[in-house]
Amino acid sequence: MELRKKLTLYGLTMIAVGSCIGSGIFVTPAQIVGAVPNATLVLAVWALGGVIALTGALTFSELGGMFPKSGGVYVYLREAYGDFVGFLYGWAILLVINTGALAGLCVAFAEYLKIFFPDMSNGEKTAVAAATMLGLTAVNMFGVQVSQRLANVFTGLKLLAIAGIIAAGFVWYDPAAVQLDFSLGESVPANLTTAMLTGLIGVLFSVGGWHHASFVAGEALDAPRTVPRAMFLGVLIVMATYLLVNLAYMFLLPLDAIAQSPRVAGDAMNMVAPWGGKAVAVAIALSIFGTISIYTMSAPRIYFAMAADGVFFKQLAWVHPRWRTPVVAMLVQVVWAMAVLVFFQGLFDKIITFVTFLDIALMGMAGAAVFVFRKKRPGQERPIRAWGYPVVPIIFIAISAAFALNTLLERPDQALPGVGVLAVGAAVFWWRKKRA
Repeated sequence: MELRKKLTLYGLTMIAVGSCIGSGIFVTPAQIVGAVPNATLVLAVWALGGVIALTGALTFSELGGMFPKSGGVYVYLREAYGDFVGFLYGWAILLVINTGALAGLCVAFAEYLKIFFPDMSNGEKTAVAAATMLGLTAVNMFGVQVSQRLANVFTGLKLLAIAGIIAAGFVWYDPAAVQLDFSLGESVPANLTTAMLTGLIGVLFSVGGWHHASFVAGEALDAPRTVPRAMFLGVLIVMATYLLVNLAYMFLLPLDAIAQSPRVAGDAMNMVAPWGGKAVAVAIALSIFGTISIYTMSAPRIYFAMAADGVFFKQLAWVHPRWRTPVVAMLVQVVWAMAVLVFFQGLFDKIITFVTFLDIALMGMAGAAVFVFRKKRPGQERPIRAWGYPVVPIIFIAISAAFALNTLLERPDQALPGVGVLAVGAAVFWWRKKRA
């Protein structure tokens, strides 16, 4: 039975926008400005992130059309490269990507609380982050009603905070107080390529989610025309929003202040009014809190589905008879997320590097599956063909590979643990296969 085709251009565009705009824009600018301390280059790095999102989304639209019922990177990798790679992706999702993102979000939430509790130590901040993920996991074990009811409220707060920051930056910009220089002078890093690719860590964490729209490509009306247009419009809206927010930050704070600020949105709004930072911090903290709640509820469903599929550990498919939730999957996720939090000492920039390195490396590999399927399954139905093939997929794969290699070389202490996790996963896969 085919999926019902009902998604319009507007609907698919909104999915693309909604899945991209997250909480990263409120917490990653410090890392980005630290890598490229130049106003023009900061905007250029964000634009490069848009290129990755757009080329990736256009590439994945073909894959989403080929596998409309299953959807998802896990299926693309498994079908293209076999169960071994499919298992490794599930392993990475559980032990690096989702759990690391959960830990990072909890740190970001605790960081914004520091506006109200400025004397909070790093150890106390880590404890708040841990308590947040534990508490929300416990709540969501009893059902998904909390996350469902609050999701729209938190999304609204996030968009309201973004609109407020943009308006404040453009209305209250004082050239005498903040001298913004867009010239490419002494602030340009000596190794520009390395700096740009390093700056992409925070950008890619912030735009993560662009691939979600490709999962529903098989449900789009007039898909060959609608999907590429929706991807283009979606990325255009997201990047325009992010560029405007970054301009607003730079209108309100000097670049060196942004580089030192782990809660740049709050610090920027403090320049507008004494209560501005606290007001926006409430909205952002609640928004991040809502994202964490949704994450603790939705991410374990991925492990649950893989376990039910027979590719992952069968225990993760256990559903509580009364609460009807994947309790084991949720417990494994929160325990490992705590381990990631402690291992990286609650440092946000280290956690997101750990996450983004492996995420983008595997995304690039999934993008290459387009070429694998064109060769292995030339006759399979493709409701959508990757726009600009083969150039667009090659651009996505090349930038992803360059990013992963640069991160491995420049941040080995944060990237190598991910490689180690994959190595352990490979050993576990072959051990399970021998026992089967």
